[in-house]
Amino acid sequence: MASYTCSATDLIPHLGPAVANATAVANAICGGFFAVNASLSDTTYAINNTYLLFSAYLVFAMQLGFAMLCAGSVRAKNTMNIMLTSVLDAAAGGLSYYLFGFAFAFGTSSNGFIGRHSFGLTGVPSPDFDYSFFLYQWAFAIAAAGITSGSIAERTQFVAYLIYSTFLTGFVYPVVSHWFWSKDGWASAYRTDGHRLFKSGVIDFAGSGVVHMVGGIAGLWGALIEGPRIGRFDGTGRSVVLRGHSASLVVLGSFLLWFGWYGFNPGSFLTIAKTYGTDRPFYGQWSGVGRTAVTTTLAGCTAALTTLFSKRLLAGHWNVTDVCNGLLGGFAAITSGCSVVEPWSAIVCGFVAAWVLIGCNKLAEKFKYDDPLEAAQLHGGCGAWGILFTGLFAREGYVSEVYSPGRPYGLFMGGGGRLLAAQIIQILAIFGWVTVTMGPLFYSLHKLKLLRISSKDEMAGIDQTRHGGFAYVYHDEDDQSTIPGFTMNRTEPMNSNSTHDRSPPPPPPPNEV
Repeated sequence: MASYTCSATDLIPHLGPAVANATAVANAICGGFFAVNASLSDTTYAINNTYLLFSAYLVFAMQLGFAMLCAGSVRAKNTMNIMLTSVLDAAAGGLSYYLFGFAFAFGTSSNGFIGRHSFGLTGVPSPDFDYSFFLYQWAFAIAAAGITSGSIAERTQFVAYLIYSTFLTGFVYPVVSHWFWSKDGWASAYRTDGHRLFKSGVIDFAGSGVVHMVGGIAGLWGALIEGPRIGRFDGTGRSVVLRGHSASLVVLGSFLLWFGWYGFNPGSFLTIAKTYGTDRPFYGQWSGVGRTAVTTTLAGCTAALTTLFSKRLLAGHWNVTDVCNGLLGGFAAITSGCSVVEPWSAIVCGFVAAWVLIGCNKLAEKFKYDDPLEAAQLHGGCGAWGILFTGLFAREGYVSEVYSPGRPYGLFMGGGGRLLAAQIIQILAIFGWVTVTMGPLFYSLHKLKLLRISSKDEMAGIDQTRHGGFAYVYHDEDDQSTIPGFTMNRTEPMNSNSTHDRSPPPPPPPNEV
């Protein structure tokens, strides 16, 4: 955008000799100009910060989606436990990200590996970011922790949740976000010194790798070290389905996550009041925000439908839980390239993501890997596909608008292989970093007997043994360890053939409730 300056020296020649006090008039005109300019600048800051705060609220609402999805995907005897961990992710993550995480992620000026300023938000607000930016990034950090909690659900000690959640949001995740999102990160596409990886930097716009792969790989190691839940595989090694107790909660959680994703992906622009040029005054960053919402929607919808019909062919029935997981897999995949691809490309992304999820689930079953939420497969596998997808389908014009002109773009769009090479490096770097940090942490907790609950507690249910009682009275047909006094029996009419029989049912036996 061209700049304009105003001074009395510039204006006096244009006022002419007829003006009695040309200097005073010129100063008055310039003063008014500067006042209007300051007001417009303040308005722009207010609009952008309001947009970012609203996006942060949407991303935070995803925590409720995670809580509902997790609650519905576990057995009823563990509902209170998984709900409490969702609250813990947000609370513990808030303090650890405030004290350490934000500084490690975005503290400037820093080295390429880790940030080293702004601990406890010292120096905020600054020319680089305001408080709204911290809130938005915190919501992302606790989303990564929420992904991991799903992988190790129904068999993990509460203290282990507290330890891993604090470590993940305070150190592991911030370092990764520094690498790929900070202007100082060694592989960041936002580097300002021009020394970008393969002259491109990694394009992971909203975090298929930074958020989803980090959470998924962390969950992978936690679940591997803990081992499968009791009864997940029988004596011959065959898979036994341990169904979640509420498909209704799964659907509710999925829709809440869908809603929150409109802050997750479009909100990652951080600002909205920005023009891309004067040739099309109606076109600017607000258009990029809208396009990103469209690509997000199309990828999720395509993945959901692909999963629906694929599972119908493979399993012989329509399963709403599988469809919800497919939907979320599509969202996780498009998150990396949502701002730089065409809407039709998002359909390709969602279609492949569904098959990636199905394939990862088959591998998990083959190797007796137990993940109640399919979190590692969904977020780790589909997130990795999304990173590769961006390297293949990123469009030149959109890359120039969102980042800067002259960047490498998608291989299939004629941009060569530099961006794809950077994306592959990202996948390897995230897998390696999370492995060498979270793997030893979970192994140490395992050796210290702080990771997995006892088999007796697991059979009885964590709610009853660790949290003082069940979330609600229930009867789980798949659970043979139901504690007496917590079952519900169905009462049938005395005479099912008569609609006029109003006699009360017989009283229950003394030992029943």
